[in-house]
Amino acid sequence: MVSGPSGVGKGTVVGRLLQLRPDLVLSVSCTTRDPRPGEVEGRDYHFISGREFDRLIEDGAFLEWAEVYGHRSGTLWAPVADQLEAGREVVLEIDVQGARTVRDRLPQAVLVFLAPPSFEELVRRLRSRHTESEAQVARRLAATRHEMDAAPWFDHVVVNDDVDRAGAEVAAIIAAETGTAGAQAGPA
Repeated sequence: MVSGPSGVGKGTVVGRLLQLRPDLVLSVSCTTRDPRPGEVEGRDYHFISGREFDRLIEDGAFLEWAEVYGHRSGTLWAPVADQLEAGREVVLEIDVQGARTVRDRLPQAVLVFLAPPSFEELVRRLRSRHTESEAQVARRLAATRHEMDAAPWFDHVVVNDDVDRAGAEVAAIIAAETGTAGAQAGPA
């Protein structure tokens, strides 16, 4: 499982990880927010209504879910369980709140915290996305300090100062934790 503050590059590093380890399966989260430019339904997220999200909560369908920045996101249990039962390793790309729930519900999960090289670089990355208003960026930055404080309870911390290096480091962590380059199953 890969987590970290908003703007740290989780999606970019996970994308590189999946290039290095095509045997891994990415769990696609559900979210109630609108797609950002370039995001594709079913690849980046399952974009669903608040009403549908409520129904899934009531049905106990989520492994984890959280409200983050005014929208809700969550990981569905069934697709993760299906992949694990099939012997595949599953990668979750989730926020820090969700990581706490995964730790409680799947203690065998390997939690990787992706950290920025500096707070200033994180600010630059968030602003350069041009997908949110300055007020939304400010709200994300305010939460970042709290999210960064969570790093010590993760199993591993990887600094995303170079996407190729960070992706390779996460791949090496998964290989070391599973004892193979991809043959054993377990949530990553």
